[in-house]
Amino acid sequence: MNRRPPEPVQVVKQRRDAALTALAGRVPYIRFLNISFDRRGDELTGVLNYDDKLIGNPQLPALHGGVTAAFLEVTAIITLSWGLLWEDVESGALTLEALEAGNLPRLPKTIDFTVDYLRSGLPRDAYARAHVTRSGRRYASVRAEAWQDNHDRPIAQAHAHFLMPRKEG
Repeated sequence: MNRRPPEPVQVVKQRRDAALTALAGRVPYIRFLNISFDRRGDELTGVLNYDDKLIGNPQLPALHGGVTAAFLEVTAIITLSWGLLWEDVESGALTLEALEAGNLPRLPKTIDFTVDYLRSGLPRDAYARAHVTRSGRRYASVRAEAWQDNHDRPIAQAHAHFLMPRKEG
C-alpha cells in the first residue's frame, strides 16, 4: 500500500487559517463591521468586535438592529461557504498558493432572511454561530444565533435560505 504520510499539523492549520482569512477578507462589509471568525476544527464562531459606530440607539445604548442582522447573515454565509470548502482545504486540493491568489468559489446569495430580535445588544462584543440545516446543489437553509455574555441568552436569531453558487466544470 502506497499511503501518503500525513501532513504536519502546522501545514494543515496554516492552510485552514489562510482559507478562512481569504474567505472572510474578500467581503468589504465584513472588514467594515470588523467581524472576525474563531475556528475550532470545522466549527466557526463569528465575533462582532465592538466599536462605537455599531450603536443604533445612543440613549440605551444598543447595537443597531441592521448591524445585528448583518452580523447574523455574514456568519451564516461564511459558515455555509466554509462547509463547502472544508473537504478541499483538508485534502490539500485547495493549496495555500491558490488561496493567497484568491482562487475561491463564489459566495452563496441570500434568497430570504428573517431575524427575531430577542433583546437589545449591549455595547460590547457579540458572538454568533450558524448551523446549516440543509445544503443541496442549488439551495441551502441555515439558522444562526447571536449572543453576548451568555450563550443561553441570545440577542437575536435568524433563519435564511441561500442560492448556492454553481460548481465549475
